[in-house]
Amino acid sequence: MKMRLSIQWKMTSLIIYIVWFSLVLLGVILIGQFLREQEYEIKERALLTARTVAELPNMNENLGEQPDADSNLSKIVERLRMINNADYIVILNMDRIRLTHPNAELIGTPSTSADEGPSFTEHSYTSKAKGEIGTVIRAFVPIMNSAHQQIGVVIVGYKLPGILAMVSSLKIQLFLTAGITLAFSAWGAWILARHIKRQMFKLEPEEIARILVERTESFNAMQEGIIAIDNDEVITIFNDRAKTMLGVEGEVIGRKITSVLPDSYLPEILQKNKPIYNKDLHIGNLAIVSNRIPIKVGGNTVGAIAVFQDRTEVKRLAEELTGVKAFVGALRAQNHEHMNKLHTIAGLIQLGKNDKALEYVFEATEEQGELTRFLSRNIGDDSLVGLLIGKVSRGKELGIHVEIDRHSILKRFPKLMDHHDFVLILGNLIENSFDSFKNRSENDKEIYVSIQQTEKVLNILVEDNGCGIPNEGLSFIFKEGYTTKSSETGRGIGLYLVKQIVEKGNGRIQVESEVDQGTTFSITFEMGEGE
Repeated sequence: MKMRLSIQWKMTSLIIYIVWFSLVLLGVILIGQFLREQEYEIKERALLTARTVAELPNMNENLGEQPDADSNLSKIVERLRMINNADYIVILNMDRIRLTHPNAELIGTPSTSADEGPSFTEHSYTSKAKGEIGTVIRAFVPIMNSAHQQIGVVIVGYKLPGILAMVSSLKIQLFLTAGITLAFSAWGAWILARHIKRQMFKLEPEEIARILVERTESFNAMQEGIIAIDNDEVITIFNDRAKTMLGVEGEVIGRKITSVLPDSYLPEILQKNKPIYNKDLHIGNLAIVSNRIPIKVGGNTVGAIAVFQDRTEVKRLAEELTGVKAFVGALRAQNHEHMNKLHTIAGLIQLGKNDKALEYVFEATEEQGELTRFLSRNIGDDSLVGLLIGKVSRGKELGIHVEIDRHSILKRFPKLMDHHDFVLILGNLIENSFDSFKNRSENDKEIYVSIQQTEKVLNILVEDNGCGIPNEGLSFIFKEGYTTKSSETGRGIGLYLVKQIVEKGNGRIQVESEVDQGTTFSITFEMGEGE
């Protein structure tokens, strides 16, 4: 089984390695710099020692005597070598014959060094050469007599210390510095690693990676679309379902939300720092419910998340149920109307007025047939035809005259709209008109419905002479939950749904109302490509 180090040990080891490597690199640089400084210092010392020897008194007489190893000159030079801690001091005459040398056997022999030539032309300088004792810094200084004529050369040699010797001389300081540095760096690295691991909820990198993968796959497996952003409005989550619902392609993580979805309203959540629940949106042909919530960590808002649910199918079923209820209501109203008509016919027959009864039958049949024929001819959707017939019958039951404009026409629906939307719009508007006559005893209760369509626009008009809407209520009638009804059936949802559908179809809705005079709803849609 392969052993895995924890993130704390990995970070500690890495930091110690970096500190150790930095110390070694810094040590190499410092030692190199120290060696260069030592070399310069040795050069200066060698030149100073050589000049001291070259300026000894009576040097002219001593050079003229050609001393041997035991001569007075050798003793003087050796004493100076020891005082100045030089490795050797050699004096050459103008014939390059060694007059002094630490090795007595070489005294009196010629010197053949390649770097001593310029010194016989009155030049003072230093050179670095590799000799028997190692790398040596040599200083060359000419010896001048009282007449300022060169009579010889002084060569002073100092051995240049090597790296090992340098490290050996500083080993106590180096080991002490390195030990203290590594100890404190290890302690600091351990504290830092422990703090970072606590911030990561004591999870290892592989555990975090697994959680990230599982989270991403979990989001992608959801049927709801999920989008999240951070405080900089940068997308952090955008699952596959959200891409499908919103028609987004490609990778969007890390991009600004406004560049992907300009109307997501998520930045608004960051600004207001308040959630918005159950917001209806219409995207394409989809009916979407959105919940947008700020993300808080430790009481601070760090982002926002939106959850989208596709309610298209649920809404379609609900609208179909609404249509079915409308048909049931229409049938019930027609049944009630026909029962009244049958009672009227039966009464006329009982009174012996057969001609009147027959005339009444023809009138009722003709009136119903004319309305049915007109609607079937001018309204190109059976659901709407059934709805309008039902509302007319319902109006008769309630003592309300529902008039359908005989110039009405509807052959196709606007873009993004279908028969479900129109059933809901007309059904709710006419029902609201019915409600406006409650608790009113007038006999001339009328509702006027008109549908006008051209190549460019479609207009729906529903007008009544009911109780009207107070001016202070006009700005609230389309808000969800707002109602003027006192009964439990009024939940303030009808006009809210109408407003949502009008917005989905990019339409406009206008309301004009006066108290005790009536209300007019006018809805206009631009005609695009029909569905």
